[in-house]
Amino acid sequence: MDYILNFEDLDKNSLPAVGGKNASLGEMIKAGTRVPPGFAVTTDSYLSFITQTGIKDTILNVLSNLDKDEVDSLNRTSESIQDLVLHATMPDEIQKAIAEGYARLCETCGVTDVQVAVRSSATAEDLPTASFAGQQDTYLCQSGAERIISSVRRCWASLFTPRAIDYRNKNNFPHEKVYISVGVQKMVNSRAAGVMFTLNPTNGDPSKVVIEGSWGLGETVVSGSVNPDKFVVDKVILETSEKTISAKHIKCVYDPAGEGTMDVDVEPEMQSRCCLEDREIKELVRIAKNIETHYGRPMDIEWAIDEDFSFPENIFIVQARPETVWSQRQKGPMIGTKSGYQLLMDQAMKRIKLQ
Repeated sequence: MDYILNFEDLDKNSLPAVGGKNASLGEMIKAGTRVPPGFAVTTDSYLSFITQTGIKDTILNVLSNLDKDEVDSLNRTSESIQDLVLHATMPDEIQKAIAEGYARLCETCGVTDVQVAVRSSATAEDLPTASFAGQQDTYLCQSGAERIISSVRRCWASLFTPRAIDYRNKNNFPHEKVYISVGVQKMVNSRAAGVMFTLNPTNGDPSKVVIEGSWGLGETVVSGSVNPDKFVVDKVILETSEKTISAKHIKCVYDPAGEGTMDVDVEPEMQSRCCLEDREIKELVRIAKNIETHYGRPMDIEWAIDEDFSFPENIFIVQARPETVWSQRQKGPMIGTKSGYQLLMDQAMKRIKLQ
């Protein structure tokens, strides 16, 4: 039984063992995308934990008594199960495997107690039909084997937050068939970070890549706590057709007083400065197109610019999942009477006429 697996050993077929998020990281590495190194704590580890500790049957019994229509029942169920997961003793062999994996990652990075992101990766997550994005927890800027093990346990418990339980109920995913893996991934020392879509999320236009970003870690963009800079870029000619530079008053950074992150004020002279260079925008679009081509579908991607590296080695992809809003709509014209293919050809022909 594999308690942990390196990202390099994963691909899209690894989903049952490491969940959608981790499987996608391995798939991107195999496709040549720059992804921070790390490893996955497998679903077998989670299953061994709940089986050996004897809490599996209790969890299923508590869930079977849930009144899906009552918020109080949902909250009581969540609290009861999370308490079980957080206080059961993790088997020694799983703790040892996580500690050894973290030690090897530190050695690979050449850093003692390297900072990592500890991310949940459920088996019903980042699917073409249901993203489950943000349903389970992530812990950023964690270091030291003991804290990594604790964060893994908290990620396991987050499989049973009220929001996660309710989401599975509403999307008809049986609780007993959803397992959770955890990714342990080196943190990017982010100068800027954000998200991008390989279509325009406001109208479904597949001829565009839309990038949103801000200073520091990407959490302020993902959570919506800052108005990000926005770039709408044509896929064919790589020209930016829309560029909105917002006043970015806060940024998420590593908390030097302890583990985790904190929001701090952005220096006044930086607030209205564009968070990306033009060459970084074009490189992000090139990467986004490659990822979309590799997966054969529109994608929702999280990126980060590492201030410790020079261009283009400073650009990292930390997550990629299928876009699930426009991709599930009936195929057909998306803007006016033109299809996505026609929009792409219009842009290509416009370029040829100009020349």
